[in-house]
Order: sequence, then structure tokens, then C-alpha cells
Amino acid sequence: MATMATRFGAAPVRLFRINMTSTTHAGQQARHVSFSSYLVTPTQLNEALKKNPPTKISTSPRVIPLCAAWFMPNDPEGRKGVDSFRQSRIPQARFFDLDAVKDNDSPYPHMLPTCETFAEAMSELGIRRDDEVVVYDTAELGIFSAPRVGWTLRVFGHPNVHILNNYRLWTREGLPTESGEPAPVEKSSYPVPTYDSKMVIAFHEMKELASDYGKEGAEEVEILDARSYGRWAGTDPEPRPGLSSGHVPGSKSLAFQQLLDPETKTYLPAEQLKKVFEDHKVDPSRSIISSCGTGVTATIIETALGEADYGNPNLRRVYDGSWTEWAQRVKESDGLIKKVKS
Repeated sequence: MATMATRFGAAPVRLFRINMTSTTHAGQQARHVSFSSYLVTPTQLNEALKKNPPTKISTSPRVIPLCAAWFMPNDPEGRKGVDSFRQSRIPQARFFDLDAVKDNDSPYPHMLPTCETFAEAMSELGIRRDDEVVVYDTAELGIFSAPRVGWTLRVFGHPNVHILNNYRLWTREGLPTESGEPAPVEKSSYPVPTYDSKMVIAFHEMKELASDYGKEGAEEVEILDARSYGRWAGTDPEPRPGLSSGHVPGSKSLAFQQLLDPETKTYLPAEQLKKVFEDHKVDPSRSIISSCGTGVTATIIETALGEADYGNPNLRRVYDGSWTEWAQRVKESDGLIKKVKS
């Protein structure tokens, strides 16, 4: 288990560095292709992979497709992310298991892992710190869990991280795929990183904000909830048995589906994303907190805020424990679980 100093150490600078560089190794030129934005199109990724093919001798930074396939625990078809990865993936992709790379000492699902656990996972995936990582979802769901893995890499300071927009389009455009068991990768020595605590809000601070909501002089923040309106309102059940639905006092319902194209499940263009936030009366001058069920789809909102250039990026945070933690640690009788009266 990491010490507090290790897990909440000095925060790395949160920048997406855009490079076009050439390096030489063993007398041969290797091209390092970087992307101009956080979201990457299938064509852009395909071109980058063709220009930067994997070799066993080069030590130059590589473009690594990272599959973040994940399905809800109550998925009606019983699908599993690793099965989707085996059935269809981008060639040379690695699989990041959201259900495994987490804080195993926490009773809440998908809490961020310790710095040591993260470094070990990246090492097992054969990813080096200077690699350009492009995270992607499944063709079945479109944008869903990749933003969570991309955000996780950013929290731990990986310098070059992007999201594919998206794998559904990749398959529709007939770009290369492979299936079956993936080839083994050579383990890397990923250094133990620091943890950018400014990107995360913990339960105790959320409780303080919620308890002060509506009081004179209270800090004004925007809390955006990515769950469905029914779950936010308290009229529909949560997918996890025994968990009350409802919402944090002062939060707004913004179901993540509103940020995606209804057919392709790609992110909407930046101007349309901006309009969604404006229509929900999200004040860009305030600190913005994204939440959801377990901290996965909250990052869809966080990514959309970045694409729309909406609000101060240094004042945006994700509630890691999200509703699953909240509903287990507070009481409705204390006024900290709100429901919409019918």
C-alpha cells in the first residue's frame, strides 16, 4: 500500500505535449508521430501506426493502442471487456482491465490504484513512459470507458495520452483488426509516478460542499452527474442491489449520452458540446466536479469539458468514489441524498 506521500505527492504538470520528432537508432531513422488534439480520429491513429510500426530494436517512443473495454456489472448480455478485446481489437493493442487496476483495499469499485499498482500495471502491459498511448472502447458501446482509463493515465502523469473517437468508426471504416489471444509483450520498467491530487475530489470534501449547499457564503461549484435522469432523480433503481438512487445536494443531471452522437457514439463536435453545457446552465467560472455511478462515465463529462474548452481546466475534478461511495457513506435523513418529489 502506498504511503500518503507517495499517493498524494507532488503533482505533475498536466499538459498534452504535441511533438513531431525524428530520432535515429542503430543507423535507422524512426519517426515519432504525435497528435494535435486529445481526441484522435480512426484515420489519424491508423496513419500514425503505419508511420511508427513496432520494432524490437528501436527505443524510440511508440504509438500504443490501449483497449479499455468494460461493461456494466448488470450488462443484460453478460459481456466482459476482455472477451470483447479478444474478439476484435486494433493490431498490437494491449488490454487495460478497469476491474483489476484499482485500489484493491477500497470497498468501492474502480477507485484509483496506488502509484505502485499503476506502475506495475503499465510495466506488465509493456508500456514505457515516453510511449504515446491512445485509449479506445468497444465497437458495441462506442465512447464509454476509454475516458476513464485516459483520465487515470493523466492523473498519474503519463505525458502523452489520447482517446480514440472511436472504435465503432474504426471497424466501420474497415481499418485493420485482429482477434484471438494477443501476442505476449515484453515487460517494461515503468517508473513509480506521482499522483495529481488536484484532478480528484475525495469524499470528505464532497460532503463538506454538499452540507454547505445553499448556505450564505458557501463555495459555489458545479456538480455534474453523468447517470441517467431517473437514477439522479431517485425514481429509477441503481444497478447495484441495495444502493439507494438519488443525487448529491446541488448537483445537476447531465446524462453522458447527451454528449455523444446518438448513432456513432462518438463525441459531439466542440461547439455542440459547449451548447450542451450552456443549456444545462453550467457556470464556466466555477469549479466543476464530474460524478457518476463508480467514477467511469464521469470522465466522459470531464473529457467533453476539455474538448469544449469549457471552464478552467485547473478547476475541474472527478469524484472518484462517485454515487456508489456517496450512497453508502451518507444518510438520506441528514439531507445528503436528494430525490425529486413526484
